[in-house]
Amino acid sequence: MSCAGVQAWIGLGANLGDARAALRHALQRMAGLPGTRVLQVSSLYRSAPVGADGPDYLNAVASVQTTLPAPQLLQALQQIELEAGRQRPYLNAPRTLDLDVLLYGDERHGTPLLTVPHPRMAERAFVLLPLAELAPEKTTAAQLAAVSHQRIERVAHASEWLQDKP
Repeated sequence: MSCAGVQAWIGLGANLGDARAALRHALQRMAGLPGTRVLQVSSLYRSAPVGADGPDYLNAVASVQTTLPAPQLLQALQQIELEAGRQRPYLNAPRTLDLDVLLYGDERHGTPLLTVPHPRMAERAFVLLPLAELAPEKTTAAQLAAVSHQRIERVAHASEWLQDKP
């Protein structure tokens, strides 16, 4: 890894509490991680839960430049989730905050704790649409077509939702 770091793509989601505020706070915390800066943030999307019940999610994708190795980036993101009250009572449970490492440069990781590229990102409109907005080269028309049946809508451009006041 170069001293400039690696560009990573992070999926953000929440469907409990003040989801919009939780996502904004998570971005602030991510920007404060050692050797990390937020480069871009997508629009905010509302989507139906996939494979679960519960309220709609708010989702976005952010790109970051980081010198943290992928496992340490994941660990830092999980700490931000915990600080936001994240609990994991069962698979796909509603959550106050969900942060996923989607891509980490061109690297591939396959451990029990971290799989990159994210193993289910191509199955989820709430990942592919915001990712395509920021980096169209990271998605394909076939991937987007495969998730076109999933309910999702853009609710605010980044310049709008990042400036909202609580």
